[in-house]
Amino acid sequence: MKLLIVESPTKTKTIGKYLGKEFTVTSSVGHIRDLPKSNKAAIDIDAGFVPRYEISDKKHAVVKELISLGKKADEIYLATDPDREGEAIAWHIAELLLEAKIPAKKMRRVTFNEITKPAVVEALEHPGKIDQDLRKAQEARRILDRLVGYDLSGIIWKKVRYGLSAGRVQSPALRILVAREKEIRAFIPDLFWLITADLKGKDSDTLTFTCKEDFKAVLQDYTKEKDKNKREKIIAEAKEKVQQVKQKAEDGKWHITDIKETARKRSPYAPFTTSTLQQAASSRLGFSPSRTMRTAQKLYEAGHITYMRTDSVTLSKDALSTIKKVVTGNYGAKFYELRTYKKRSKNAQEAHEAVRPSDVSKKSAGSTDDQKKLYDLIWARTVSSQMIDANLKNTRITANIQTADIPDFTLTGSQVVEPGWLLADPSARKEDVDLPQFTVGDPLSRETVNVEQKETSPPSRYSEAGLVKELEARGIGRPSTYASIIKTIQDRGYVEKEARSLKPSDTGEVVSDFLEAHFENYISDSFTAEMEDKLDEIAQGDRDYRKTLEEFYTPFLSEVKLKEKLDKATDLGEADPAMKCPVCEKSMIIKLAKTGRFLSCSTFPDCTGARTIEGKELEGPKETGEDCPKCGPQAKPKAKTHGRLIEREGRFGKFISCNNYPKCKFIKEDPTEVEKKKTGVKCPMCNKGEMMERNGRFGPFYSCTEYPDCKNAIKTKPTGEICPHVRDDRDKLPCGALMMLGTKTIPERCSDKTCPNHRPDKLAKK
Repeated sequence: MKLLIVESPTKTKTIGKYLGKEFTVTSSVGHIRDLPKSNKAAIDIDAGFVPRYEISDKKHAVVKELISLGKKADEIYLATDPDREGEAIAWHIAELLLEAKIPAKKMRRVTFNEITKPAVVEALEHPGKIDQDLRKAQEARRILDRLVGYDLSGIIWKKVRYGLSAGRVQSPALRILVAREKEIRAFIPDLFWLITADLKGKDSDTLTFTCKEDFKAVLQDYTKEKDKNKREKIIAEAKEKVQQVKQKAEDGKWHITDIKETARKRSPYAPFTTSTLQQAASSRLGFSPSRTMRTAQKLYEAGHITYMRTDSVTLSKDALSTIKKVVTGNYGAKFYELRTYKKRSKNAQEAHEAVRPSDVSKKSAGSTDDQKKLYDLIWARTVSSQMIDANLKNTRITANIQTADIPDFTLTGSQVVEPGWLLADPSARKEDVDLPQFTVGDPLSRETVNVEQKETSPPSRYSEAGLVKELEARGIGRPSTYASIIKTIQDRGYVEKEARSLKPSDTGEVVSDFLEAHFENYISDSFTAEMEDKLDEIAQGDRDYRKTLEEFYTPFLSEVKLKEKLDKATDLGEADPAMKCPVCEKSMIIKLAKTGRFLSCSTFPDCTGARTIEGKELEGPKETGEDCPKCGPQAKPKAKTHGRLIEREGRFGKFISCNNYPKCKFIKEDPTEVEKKKTGVKCPMCNKGEMMERNGRFGPFYSCTEYPDCKNAIKTKPTGEICPHVRDDRDKLPCGALMMLGTKTIPERCSDKTCPNHRPDKLAKK
C-alpha cells in the first residue's frame, strides 16, 4: 500500500481520482504541530532559538490516524503545498512518523504546482527530499513573529491598555494606514472654480466643454499669517476673473479652434501573481484579499488553477502552447503574440509559475459564484497576456470665442480602434467616449455657461487592493502574508472598513503612534523589508538561521527592557478648552477606552466625570452592592482582591460586571433576557449549559451559557441535532458537533469547520 498525504481534505478527492487502488490519499487538515501559547515554553532562546513544538488542539486523532496508515504503508509520499508552509507541514508529519518508529526510507517528498493527473503522476515519478532550507525559513519567520509579537504586545499591555497587541509585519502595515489618515486630517484644501460651457454643433447633441484654467486660489500660503484680509483678497481676485470669463463666454460667438487625434497602444497585463490577483479581484469583483485567497485555494484544490501563492509571472511551455491554440481558435491567428514578462519583486519566494488555469482551454470552472467569477478573471488575464496590443484613438477638441481672449475650453474622447487583447479580457476595457465629427472653424451655439466652486481633495484612504500594492512596493510581507496582514489588523479592531476604504480606529492610531515613538526602527519599511530579504536568504541556503535570529533579538530585547521604565501612556493630549468636565467643570483630557477615545476629567481619579469624544456626558460605573460570585469573598479559591459588581455602559448598552475586569470576566446577565435568548439546545462540549444568542463585533452568534468556563461558539442558530458524519480521523466515531441552520446557498450543516459536513453541498457530491 502507498500512502499520499496532503494538507487539505478537499485535495484528497481530486487526487484520489488520478491514482490507482494501491494508493490511499489522506490529509493532515493543515498544520498538525505548533508552538505552545506560552512564549517561555515555546522557544528555548539560550539553546539557539530551538522551538518546542506540540501537537495542536483537535489534531491528536489526525496524528494517530496518520501514524496508523503510515505503519501499514510500504511507501509514504508527503505531498503538501510547494511553499514554505507546505514544506514545514511535511517536515512535522515526517518527524512524528519517525517518533512512531516508521523508517525514514519509506518517506518521499513530492510537490506539484497544479493538481492535474499529469502533474501528480510526474511528481510521483520524481520524488525528492524535504527542503530543509525552506523549512528553516518558515520556522525562523514563525519564531521571529512570536518573539516580536509577544514582547511588543507585553509592553503595549503595560503602557497603553490591557489586551492590545502588535506584530512584526502587521504593525508596519498599520503605520502606513495611520500615516495616510494623518495626511488627510492635515490637508488644507485649495479653492478653485470650474467653468464649463454647454455648446452645440450643427449636427451634434449638446456637448460640455471644460475651461482649461481652474482659477485656483492658493490659500495655504496665508494660513500661517492668519491674515483674513489677504485670504479674502486673493479669493475676490479669483472670483472676479471667473466672472469676466463667464461674461465673455456668454456674449461671444463660439467655434472649433483645434482638433488633435493621437494614436495610442495599450499592452496586456502580465499573468497574475498573488498580489496582482488580490488587487484585481478587489477592484473588479469587490473581493477582500482573504476572500480571494480562500476562493483561489478551493479552485487549486479542485484542480482548476495552478498554485496561488507565487511571485512569478512566467508560464510553462505547455501552457503557452495551449494559450496559442485558444487565441487562434477563439479570436484568430492575427491576435496571438508570444510575450515574456519580468518578475516585479526582487526575490521570488518560490520557483512557481504565475497563477493560471490548469487547463487554459477550459473557459469556465468552479462550483460557487465566487469560484466562477475568480476563475473567469484568471482565465482572461492568462489568455490576454499572450495577445497583441489594443489600438486606441484619443481625441481632443478645443473651442473658444472668436475674440480668443479667454482660456481654451476642451472636450476629450477615446475609442478602441482595434481591441487586441481586450477581446479576451473585456472587463479591462474602459468606456468609449465617441465624439462627433468636427472640422476646425465649425461654429457652435452656446446654451449655458456654468461656474462651480470646488475644493482640492485630500489624498484618498487605501483600499485593500491599494494596501496590498503598497506593501509589495515597500517589500513588507510576502505573497502568502498579504491577506492575513489585512485580516489581522481588522480583526484586532485597529482598522475599520468604510465602503471600500481602510480607516484606522482610535485604538489602532494610538497603538501605531506608541510603536512609532518607541520602536520606530523595528516597524520601519527598511527594517521590515531587510528582514524579509534575510528570510529569503535562509530559504535559499545563503544565511544561517540561528545567527539571523541572534542578530535581531539581542538588541530588540534590550530595547524592550529599556521601555519598561516609560510612564503609562494613558493621556492622549488635552481636549478642547471649551469642553469642561460635566461634574466639576474643570478641564478635560483625551484618553483611550476599549471602544475608542473619550474625554476624562483632568483630576481623575479624584473626579470621574467623562464625555464622549463628541462631548456627550458619560455616566461612570455604578456600584450595585453585590459581591462577584466568581471572585467575591465566597469564591473558592479566594481571590486576592474581592470582586464587586458594578454597572457599566458598553457598545451594546448597559451591563453588570466585576470591578476586577480584566482579571475577572464575570458578567451578570438579566435572567429574563437570557431566557429569551436561550435556544433550548444543550451544549455538547461541557454538557452543562445550553446555547444562547449573543452579539459580537461581527453580528449575532450562539455560544454556551457557561461562558467563559465553556467557550463553545458557533456562527448560526443550532438545530438541536448532532452531526452524524463519520470521520476517519476520529476512529470511525460520529463527528459529535452541533448542526446549525444553513444559509441561502449552503444547507443545514455541521458547526465544526474541520468536519467535511461543514460544507454538505460538497460532501453530497463526494
